Amino acid sequence: MVPVKRKHKRLTFVGLALLLIAAAAGLVLSAFEESIVFFHSPTDIVEKTPVPDRRLRLGGLVEEGSVERQPDAVVVFRVTDMANTVNVSYRGILPDLFREGQGVVAEGTYAGGLFTADEVLAKHDETYMPPEVADALKKSGKWNEMSEEMKRQGMINKGAQQ
Repeated sequence: MVPVKRKHKRLTFVGLALLLIAAAAGLVLSAFEESIVFFHSPTDIVEKTPVPDRRLRLGGLVEEGSVERQPDAVVVFRVTDMANTVNVSYRGILPDLFREGQGVVAEGTYAGGLFTADEVLAKHDETYMPPEVADALKKSGKWNEMSEEMKRQGMINKGAQQ
């Protein structure tokens, strides 16, 4: 019988430790994947329809003239990034600062051409637009034409202008 060298024992131990760490990291990442909510612009949703019932965030501007209040505290409106539009349905009380033409981020699911939101976040003061919304507008190519108008109206924060 050949004796096992200390060096081989150490390498075996290190190899097993690395394998266990990799397995633990894989389990943690798979658990997080189910709770991660990805941000999408209306263009992202129109071009690449997300998996039905997968939680996501939709960000953009509330389209002018699109807000409809229905019975049972249901509000239907459209969110746009100036290139595409997504219909949104929300049951509940909207934030006080929710308005047409303002930045909004809605969290919920998308199925059958309708985004069903269970949470709606609106801008928090006159000089703020959520960074995700500003990035989506930049990505759509509509940022330059919108930015001058938004600056005049005080809708863009300093961080989003960069």
